[in-house]
Amino acid sequence: MLEWINEIDSNLFLYLNQLGSRKWDWFWIIMTEKWTSIPVFLVLLLLIYKNYNLKKVGVFCLSIFFVILISDQLANLSKHFFERPRPCNEDFMKYGRFLAKRCGSFGFYSAHASTTFALATFFILQVKKKLPKIHYWLIPWAIIVTYSRIYIGVHYPGDIIVGCTIGISIGTLIASLSNKIKFLKVE
Repeated sequence: MLEWINEIDSNLFLYLNQLGSRKWDWFWIIMTEKWTSIPVFLVLLLLIYKNYNLKKVGVFCLSIFFVILISDQLANLSKHFFERPRPCNEDFMKYGRFLAKRCGSFGFYSAHASTTFALATFFILQVKKKLPKIHYWLIPWAIIVTYSRIYIGVHYPGDIIVGCTIGISIGTLIASLSNKIKFLKVE
């Protein structure tokens, strides 16, 4: 059963990875960089400041810290526990496209997918009353960032799906916890 799942994941990876073209490589390489998301969060913090107050910006910064910490560390623990090689380490990559600076050893599950979806979920749940259309912007951003990991050749679709699922769970959990603590409530 596991071999069958791995075969499907490998074939789907090759299909999605090969959808790329050289004229778009630069875009996907930029989107996969962690630092590319900083302007997104600065705009979000500005929107929060504009719609709430400085205290809420501080609360959001603290919450963002915990979302990133939990999401990233769980993914790192998972990678060392499961030790699933990244697709860029596999023989079939001669048929794929590898655009990353380096490959890394293990990839299950994607920390990029987990963290991006955790942050998007957290923000959507926290500001949905005052910024009800924020999800129209954050969900496509999260999808683009996570797909970039397949495009550049460092994650299987399964790594991405599991990362997104765990990220959504973490974002929901942190949003729920921060709403239960009176000092941290946003709305």
